[in-house]
Amino acid sequence: MIMLPDLSRQRAGRDRLRGLRLIHTHLKAEPLTQDDLMDIACLRLDMITALKVGENGDLKAIESAHLIPDKGDGRGWDFIHEPEHWQIDFLELISSIEDEFARSQSINKPVKGEDNALCVSITTQSVKAALASLTELKKLCHSADLKVVGVLIQRVKKHNPRHIIGKGKLSELLLACLNKGANFIVFDQALNPSQIRSITKITDLKVIDRTQLILDIFAHRAKTREGKIQVEIAQLKYLLPHLVYKDDALSRLTGGIGGRGPGETKLEINKRRVRERLHRLENEKQMLSKQRKQRRAKRNRQDMPVISIIGYTNAGKSTLLNTLTNSSVDAEDKLFATLDPCSRRLRFPKEREVIITDTVGFINNLPSQLLDAFSATLEELEDASLLLHVVDMSDPAFKEQIKTVNLIISKLELDHIPVLYLFNKMDLLSFEKIAAFVREYDAIPISAIDRNSLSSLLERIENMLEQTIIP
Repeated sequence: MIMLPDLSRQRAGRDRLRGLRLIHTHLKAEPLTQDDLMDIACLRLDMITALKVGENGDLKAIESAHLIPDKGDGRGWDFIHEPEHWQIDFLELISSIEDEFARSQSINKPVKGEDNALCVSITTQSVKAALASLTELKKLCHSADLKVVGVLIQRVKKHNPRHIIGKGKLSELLLACLNKGANFIVFDQALNPSQIRSITKITDLKVIDRTQLILDIFAHRAKTREGKIQVEIAQLKYLLPHLVYKDDALSRLTGGIGGRGPGETKLEINKRRVRERLHRLENEKQMLSKQRKQRRAKRNRQDMPVISIIGYTNAGKSTLLNTLTNSSVDAEDKLFATLDPCSRRLRFPKEREVIITDTVGFINNLPSQLLDAFSATLEELEDASLLLHVVDMSDPAFKEQIKTVNLIISKLELDHIPVLYLFNKMDLLSFEKIAAFVREYDAIPISAIDRNSLSSLLERIENMLEQTIIP
């Protein structure tokens, strides 16, 4: 593929085509190739023209192609085969194409403060599994205030090490972004630094992966000092391997005492500063962890049992905490709406008091950086006498979500703590389905927004505390 220097855009007031035309010679009089069509899509050229030259060097024909909005037939470009096209008012032609793109994008025009995102999955799994994962990715985009304007799936045997996506699919991806007005590309798979750089360079669009999207949501949701520290640690751990760019400042050397000699490159300075910041944050996190342990020790001396609410993100954990304790913890219909853990006292009818704690929600493919960074917060689970595993049984993928949560609990070495399954949103399913699910998991059906549905839950918790947890 042709690589252009940084020429930015040549036509003022337009944000789709670049304002450049490419004219080249085909010495064997061959037609425009697939590589030519990929160039016009990847580089967003106004037009590409091939001069078909014969063996004697004489001009046989001229063939041109330009991009067009998708009309539903999967064709993203149109051809002009006759030499007479040179008589066409070129600027008027391109202006009309731009207007067509503008009309096709009008339905996806983002509101102020929002970006349009195209969700992409390059998967080695089945299409069904990819669609399920993309559904979750769209919810993540919604939580990050990204408007999803389309999805694209490619099933491959092996990921392309350079772009993760094949050449043909890459041009299809770019045409989809043009047609739908997307300025963000969100990949469901984790991208390495070189893949992000190469795709960004080709598409000239913002490219992020699932991990980066989750980190951004966490950064937006963190409110307490501890939460902000943990999120920043995770972000810096993610950023460190991505600091491999090359710019004009790379060759600049620092001077002064301690910096004489070859000095440090700009890249090395950035990496050192990130490591130093990480070290300071880790120390601060350890101090906060000690304070949290002291609070837990004081709580343990009062012989007050701790019940922790766990579950997949957006399963209804915070809503359950609010209903049980008459609290007002933030609870939105978004993934990771609640990030910082909350603890409240809960009094049972038999005058027994417990501490009930809401923890951060889990998700499939939870970034390892986040799991490490939130280790201090998740230590709260270690002192739990009982885990309430909240499940959104109205979600078609709830069984996979249960497996994901149980796997993370196992990684945290907390699978020795008793677990009580709470199947939430019972008001959305039929009695027959609820009965079947409850039998399979020995669960209690509830509606987290309805306190009347929680009486059997309170009774079951009291019995478990009396019989198995507290002698």
